Amino acid sequence: MSIRKRLSPEESRVAALEAARALLIEAGPQAVTLKAVAGRIGRTHANLLHHFGSASGLQKALAGYLAETICATIREAVIAQRSGIGCPRDVVDLTFDAFDKEGAGALASWMLLSGNEDALDPIVDTIHDLVVDLDEYGSDTQRGNTLALVLMALGDALMGGPLAQALELPRNAARDRAEAMLVEGLQPAPITPEG
Repeated sequence: MSIRKRLSPEESRVAALEAARALLIEAGPQAVTLKAVAGRIGRTHANLLHHFGSASGLQKALAGYLAETICATIREAVIAQRSGIGCPRDVVDLTFDAFDKEGAGALASWMLLSGNEDALDPIVDTIHDLVVDLDEYGSDTQRGNTLALVLMALGDALMGGPLAQALELPRNAARDRAEAMLVEGLQPAPITPEG
């Protein structure tokens, strides 16, 4: 007879989200079901319904959880880059990896295809908060670069490999282009003569 450790509601929720994240990475978004997550953490389907309300509630919570953990990592990389420790490529690689290796791109497309568009709200809101937090000068360039970087990373996660191959480009061509964009955005604006 096994004795299950009693978890606090927050511990149970985090355990479920970590299990959902692992399933997402291992087998794709279609594998992230209440039953699979419950089985992974040794809890009941009813327990997960209590925490998330439905499968779409679990997906929305997973999107928020991924966004928070990924944006926290990206925030650290941006701060490191600004202080001279890191570089724009670190930000690019973390963003592209989040959408590809961490499964955020697959989850986003799955939610859109299944009609669960509002589940993307946590991702969009967290990215917005990250840009506001890091954008000391309120620059449109920073917001535009963030938009382009996220869309490039999402597109690359969904079809970057086949497209790069079809165009006879190296697999990292989109990352290289994103890095060049960020580097260009860091350049001071040209001084124009007063006229």
